[in-house]
Amino acid sequence: MKKAVIFDLDGTLTDTVGSIAEAGNGMLTLRGLEAQPVDSYRFFAGDGAKTLVLRALAAAGEKDPSAVIDEALAQYMEIFKDTCTHGVKPFDGIVELLAELSARGIAAAVLSNKPHPMTVDVVHSFFGTETFAVVQGQTADIPPKPDQTGVNRILAQLNLSAADCLYVGDTNTDMETGHNAGM
Repeated sequence: MKKAVIFDLDGTLTDTVGSIAEAGNGMLTLRGLEAQPVDSYRFFAGDGAKTLVLRALAAAGEKDPSAVIDEALAQYMEIFKDTCTHGVKPFDGIVELLAELSARGIAAAVLSNKPHPMTVDVVHSFFGTETFAVVQGQTADIPPKPDQTGVNRILAQLNLSAADCLYVGDTNTDMETGHNAGM
C-alpha cells in the first residue's frame, strides 16, 4: 500500500487559472501589450513563472520576449503577490479525497512550480495548515519540475522512498516529474 501522495497544485488540486491570468494580463497591460484569453493561460502555465511570462509575452506579440524577461517577470510577480488567491477554489471532490487519504493514514504533500510563498499562500488559504505534511513551491535551490529534486526533498522529509508514493498532476510536466522520480 502507498504511504503518501504528492500532488501538483495548479490544475490538479485547485482551479487557479483565473488568478494566473489576472497577473499575466496585468503584466501585459503594463507593457502595452494585449491581454490574452484566460483559457490561454492553461497552456502558458505548468513550467514555472518565468516560462509562463515568456509564453504570455510571445502570444501577445512581444518581438523578443527573452530580452525583456527579467523586467516582465518582476512585474508579473509583483502583481501575482496580490492576485494569487483571486477566484481560486479546490476542484470538486478534492477536499473529500484529501480527508479520505488522511483517514486511511496516507500522507499528502504538494509540489508546485508556483513560487514557494504563493504555493504556501494558496494551500493554507484553501486547505488549512494541517492537511499536507509538506508544501513545496519553486525556490532558487529547487529546479522547476520536471526535475525530480523537489520530489526527492519531499520524500526525504517524509522518510519515504519513491516506491512508497504516488505523484499526481495534470500536465506532461507532471508526468515527466513522476517518471524522473521513479514513481
